[in-house]
Amino acid sequence: MIPFSPPRIDKKIIDEVVAALKSGWITTGPRTMKFEKEITKYCGCKKTIALSSATAGLEIMLRWFGVKEGDEVVVPAYTYCATANVVIHCGAKPVFVDINRDDFNISIEAISQAITERTKVIMPVDLGGFPVDMDEINELVNKKEIKRLFHAHTDIQRMLGRILVILDAAHSLGAVYKGKKVGSTTDITVFSFHAVKNLTTAEGGAVSMCLPEPFDNNAVYDYLNVYTLHGQDKDALAKTKKGSWRYDVTEAGYKANMTDILSAIGLVELKRYDNDTLIKRKEIFDTYNEVFKKYSWAQTPVYESGFKKTSYHVYMLRIRNITEMQRDEIIQRIFDKDVAVNVHFQPLPMLSFYKRIGYNMADFPVAFDNYSREITLPVFYDLTKEQMKTVTEAVINSVNETLGL
Repeated sequence: MIPFSPPRIDKKIIDEVVAALKSGWITTGPRTMKFEKEITKYCGCKKTIALSSATAGLEIMLRWFGVKEGDEVVVPAYTYCATANVVIHCGAKPVFVDINRDDFNISIEAISQAITERTKVIMPVDLGGFPVDMDEINELVNKKEIKRLFHAHTDIQRMLGRILVILDAAHSLGAVYKGKKVGSTTDITVFSFHAVKNLTTAEGGAVSMCLPEPFDNNAVYDYLNVYTLHGQDKDALAKTKKGSWRYDVTEAGYKANMTDILSAIGLVELKRYDNDTLIKRKEIFDTYNEVFKKYSWAQTPVYESGFKKTSYHVYMLRIRNITEMQRDEIIQRIFDKDVAVNVHFQPLPMLSFYKRIGYNMADFPVAFDNYSREITLPVFYDLTKEQMKTVTEAVINSVNETLGL
């Protein structure tokens, strides 16, 4: 069976994790701090905090901005549930909007129509690793008529004076937008280092900050370090200094810090990310595209377009002119040929929780159309050319069998 997306665990990673274990420092410490600095340098942002997950990062930043009951957060209907779940956790309302037909990303026109006096945050998603139209979103929130709608309820909201943009970049570390790495293109960017991501730390995430003046990104980082450790003003490393046992808790914070064991994996992966990992993933995308371009039924994903370049996270193939039921049959036939595939994702209004609270998939026709025809193919570092051939043949044969071609 060809797996879908196993992590890359080699001797370099094992040796670095063992070194972290032998160091005697396994929670948040020097490796985590180094990892944060390396991400900041890599992305070109102003500051980065490494956390236990991207989900934690999204929720922490919503809470930092003061999002609460009665507020609204604009979210694409086509994303993983974490993007909207964190809004629910804050007591606010996720306002779903439809997506583009070509690249799965949030529609700028749909965002503009969804903004109300209650809107506090726009949370776009780089689905599959392909960057959203970030300049258009940044320009939208700075338009005079949009800023006039914004009602600030906290000092932080008053400092910004507009809707905050939090980019869910769970898929897009290493993607490029207008010559800039994702992470440096808007107010807040949140990355995921989950086991299936291009760069994994087993579990984990990071928040990269590019907050405009008068914000001090270093001061925000210092606050977040306290807020993500139960509100405790000293971490374990700080308390190891002689006579520094006493600490205070300044507020009821959260527990979301990253550990040095996880950061050890991340440091190895980041060092070889551009010159090894992304090169291999691009080769897989290019191979798939070269094969499928011969077939009229294949709608291959957009992964390089003008000033945008993907992180090559997931290869989202669509089959033209089929139903959701036919797509599911094709997937089953592919599995029967010992190839694991997936679907990214079921749009949020299709999920029981969101249906139950009143969302209707019929309101998002583009999202449903893209979803109903989408099959995600295996992309991982150790995927061989022979396996790629097996994957493409399994897809082609399964489509032909289902459609009677």
